[in-house]
Amino acid sequence: MQPKAPEKSTPATNGHSNKNGHGTSNGNGQYDMSLPPSSIRQKFLTSPSDLGVVLVGFSGGQCKEGVDAAPTALVSAGLLDQMRDELGYTLHGDTSVHDYNQLRPSSDPDHRGMKNPRAVSAVTQRLAGQVYEQARCGRMVLTLGGDHSIAIGTIAGTAKAIRERYNGRKEIGVIWVDAHADINTPETSESGNVHGMPVAFLTGLAKSDDPEIFGWLGEDDRDQTALNLNKLVYIGLRDVDRGEKKILRDNGIRAFSMHDIDRHGIGRVVDMALAHIGADTPIHLSFDVDALDPMWAPSTGTPVRGGLTLREGDYIAECVHETGQLVAMDLVEVNPSLEVAGASETVRAGVSLVRCALGDTLL
Repeated sequence: MQPKAPEKSTPATNGHSNKNGHGTSNGNGQYDMSLPPSSIRQKFLTSPSDLGVVLVGFSGGQCKEGVDAAPTALVSAGLLDQMRDELGYTLHGDTSVHDYNQLRPSSDPDHRGMKNPRAVSAVTQRLAGQVYEQARCGRMVLTLGGDHSIAIGTIAGTAKAIRERYNGRKEIGVIWVDAHADINTPETSESGNVHGMPVAFLTGLAKSDDPEIFGWLGEDDRDQTALNLNKLVYIGLRDVDRGEKKILRDNGIRAFSMHDIDRHGIGRVVDMALAHIGADTPIHLSFDVDALDPMWAPSTGTPVRGGLTLREGDYIAECVHETGQLVAMDLVEVNPSLEVAGASETVRAGVSLVRCALGDTLL
């Protein structure tokens, strides 16, 4: 049975306008055209008008430079201004981009085939703390990366906050929108790039006892993973490594490829994904811009043809927001340096995805 999106709250009578331009008069013939961030009742946010912002300039999970410039490009495109001025959020957290590349150690040799393992571990541990500090306050958290390895930190931080806020009675679900499964273990990875491994570390399929190399993930509870495999759903897969296919099948992980979207349509796929997560589970949406077809997002490190349209990507984000269950979002893998002609298109696509996830509507 599919989870039913919560009903929209009663229209405000405090002067907030409708988006058709017919706001409420202030008595002087003038109209207040401002809107609350969303008319959807938020199930798991005690401060739904607050937005925690984490800006991550980091590229160490893969080998192509430039993805660390994405947060700056997104902010320069007006994303945070729009969150505040158009969607009505009160912003908290980062006001400038942190260059997390500075956390890279002088010596970082490969470990179990992983490249830059200590750097990625140090950065994601720092991020987990940042996201946790925002999420524990009951506010939405938006993280702009950076490559997808940062999700090790963002999802770990969200999971910890939700466990604490609900005294261990709730766990998060993750909707991973991506061309790639990112569930390689160090032993199955062909490239050694950690941006292809975050889901494995978050679910405990990959483990480490070394505190400098992701051992921190088990510090709170060795038996508690950040993410339960039964609470993970993929949308948009189309470039999955052989070892990853085996992991997905062996563990019964719910995954919707582009084949499924072609067969059922994006509406039915999103319905099935949300039904799998359940109607009483906080959702962390981790959105890799390469889930979109290169026609819409060419400036990314690992583009794969045959992907989502921008409208399909926006629809996923809109539907997740409409559940009232969204508590955090990552936008990753925008790389403004790779396609000079397509960089602005990719940045605009990223802005659109975030706006839709955080409550923007067509009407």
